[in-house]
Amino acid sequence: MLRSKDMGPGKRFLYFSLLCISFIGVFSGCRPEQRPGRNKAGVSPHPYYLEVSSGQAEVFGDLFRLLSEKDGVGEDVFVIVREIANNYIRIREYSKLINFLSERTVKYPGDPYNSYYLLTIAYAYLQQEAYPAAARFFEIIIKNYPDLTVQGESIHLACLNQLITLVNNPEQRVWYYQELISRFPDKIDLGVSYFMLAQAYELIGDWNGAIQAYTQYLPYMGSVIPGFPDADNYAKQLVDFNNSPKDWTFENLNVLLSTIRAALDSGSSGRLWSYRAKVNFFARSWEQEEADDSGMAEFNLSDFMRGNRIYYARDLAAGSNANEAYLRTWGWSQYISVWYFYFRKIYFPSNPEIHGRWEWAGVYYGEKF
Repeated sequence: MLRSKDMGPGKRFLYFSLLCISFIGVFSGCRPEQRPGRNKAGVSPHPYYLEVSSGQAEVFGDLFRLLSEKDGVGEDVFVIVREIANNYIRIREYSKLINFLSERTVKYPGDPYNSYYLLTIAYAYLQQEAYPAAARFFEIIIKNYPDLTVQGESIHLACLNQLITLVNNPEQRVWYYQELISRFPDKIDLGVSYFMLAQAYELIGDWNGAIQAYTQYLPYMGSVIPGFPDADNYAKQLVDFNNSPKDWTFENLNVLLSTIRAALDSGSSGRLWSYRAKVNFFARSWEQEEADDSGMAEFNLSDFMRGNRIYYARDLAAGSNANEAYLRTWGWSQYISVWYFYFRKIYFPSNPEIHGRWEWAGVYYGEKF
């Protein structure tokens, strides 16, 4: 059985369609509590529901005739309603299907099969690419009807998976991912869910929630997050920075540059090293991947500054902007004389006193491309 944790967004629609088909078969054997209904035998359907192709008119006429004789609610009524719905689906009369089932759920709010009818309505809206309407019905099912299990799969889980694909509102997505994580941890990819929950928290400005979700993501590093190839590094840097003292930051770029240049002029490797970022600092060549920190094991300023005069450019290098800056320096070693110091503006909205300050974040070896 295909499980939602094994699927990408592109497969969820097919999964949902198969679930609906399975749902029809399961309900044919259900025997819910019978509820009294009004018998309106002989009441004819609105002609609108019988306006179908000539080859189907007789079939629908017979089905609606049977329904008019039964009416009310119950398993025998459900069998007829289900067959009418299936025939509308076969001939792609989705508008008639939606109107027919909507009318029944309004007329019989206590019908135990209403969750099935609403799910079928949502399916019909998906087929028409009326995604906001489909999302509305998925939410109605989750928030107003008990969960049902079909061949081992949860209807609520299917609805939530559809909603996170259809709805972009971050506040709603926070709730969807919270529901997925708390109710279906063994049915989903927890790494993806924690990371996307954190992203949703960021979008609504809840940075405490975001940091907590990123922290919960860290045990699942290596998860494939669609659209976020650098998810591991992004989450780890935010969490590490959040847990650090942040006592190496500077009020603005000019103050940081003056401090770094003075340390280089002094020739003191210890003084210079004290100004670096204490977390997420890197030292690598321009060709290395961002997450590759292999150069850090060999990074020791005193080995390069001892006996060498280090020079620096008067102006910032090309590529510097309002959020990042590069300072060209040279004289470090006979193998790689040129290093670029990398400075960046700190992005950390959870702490307004730190957000927008600057840090010396790393070193690039060699000439800048």
